[in-house]
Amino acid sequence: MSFSDPIGDMLTRIRNAQMRNKTSVTTPASTLRGRVLDVLQAEGFIRGYSEVKFENGAAEYEVELKYSDNAPVIREIERVSRPGRRVYASVKNIPSVANGLGVSILSTPKGVMADHEARAANVGGEVLCRVF
Repeated sequence: MSFSDPIGDMLTRIRNAQMRNKTSVTTPASTLRGRVLDVLQAEGFIRGYSEVKFENGAAEYEVELKYSDNAPVIREIERVSRPGRRVYASVKNIPSVANGLGVSILSTPKGVMADHEARAANVGGEVLCRVF
């Protein structure tokens, strides 16, 4: 199955699973999805994830979702740069989310990173999503 927007698909799976209070969700594995999940884990929005490989060579990530007082830690997660409308930001114009309480995840020449890491590394890039 091919997707026109694999990152958007992963974010939608996470959003839908949290609305149903699921403990985990699976999503097809790719390098970019793994890097985005690394940032979400480092920022404390998910418990973690593991890669599950199948006999046919395909792989999936099993993402463990995080809750606080039976409410999802991720209040809002949305795709910013879409296949039909790419959104880029220079280091001076990187958007902050909820006055720094949330994060924007960027794809930069130095890798996928959170907005505060991109500012510290003085790089801009494509704004993949924002999480609060």
